[in-house]
Amino acid sequence: MKFLLINQETDRLKFRNLEDSDFENWLELFKDDETAQLLGMTEYKSPQERCEKWFEWTFDRYENNLGGQNVLISKEDNKLIGQCGLLVREVENNFELEVAYSILPEYRMKGFAIESAKKCRDYAFENNFHDRLISIIVQENLNSKKVASKNGMKLNRQINYGNKLMDLFQINKADWEHSNPV
Repeated sequence: MKFLLINQETDRLKFRNLEDSDFENWLELFKDDETAQLLGMTEYKSPQERCEKWFEWTFDRYENNLGGQNVLISKEDNKLIGQCGLLVREVENNFELEVAYSILPEYRMKGFAIESAKKCRDYAFENNFHDRLISIIVQENLNSKKVASKNGMKLNRQINYGNKLMDLFQINKADWEHSNPV
């Protein structure tokens, strides 16, 4: 499980793997149709079906060493507030490592996405997982684009990903090192 941030922490968050017992908490994410659209899950009609698919994909990633989103637990009250992690992706026939994040609605706009995304970025570069990181974002998802920008990423180009036109943000390790001197 090379790309997972198991037992990592930030000032306010603890990272751990997704567990079956997280299902009811995570189901809240998929009760919002707009969130389902931004995550590309509209083909699954019910929140239950969306959440089941999410868990299936996440556990498949874990089992096949393809990274995955870690659960984010608040240090303050030990509640699940979202997920963030490093995902192995194939983009235009190239191996890429994506910083991906999803925060439950009640915890949005509190800085958790950027805090966890920066931890993923730093962890990936410090462990030499790849010479660049990306985030693939639905064009309408302005909040995720802001997180990517605050994570040092710049819009690289638009790509066709999953039969949708998406924005590809990226940061190179050299740019990260330049902005984070030792």
